[in-house]
Amino acid sequence: MFRYWSLKKYGTKLQPTLEKRYGKQEFYSAHQIRATVYQKDFNPKFLPLGYLLFLEPSELDSVLAREFPEMNIEEYKQEIISYLANKSYEGHLQVLKQAS
Repeated sequence: MFRYWSLKKYGTKLQPTLEKRYGKQEFYSAHQIRATVYQKDFNPKFLPLGYLLFLEPSELDSVLAREFPEMNIEEYKQEIISYLANKSYEGHLQVLKQAS
């Protein structure tokens, strides 16, 4: 399901790209994340990961329910964590472990 380089790109390049486009913020809106993913050559298949990393936590459930109603976000998050553990990834995506 996951492609290492796509995940790594989300973990290393999405935040700087969001900051460049919208200024440094703790969280970004769903629109800002979505627009950046589609306009800056990120794999849109992993858009839920962008939301997990950079969307206000209070908005996460409603945005995911609207855009990805079939997705179980906890299972998705655990799959990413397990996948990255197998790849010995160290980087920004480690915040997913803290949020678990």
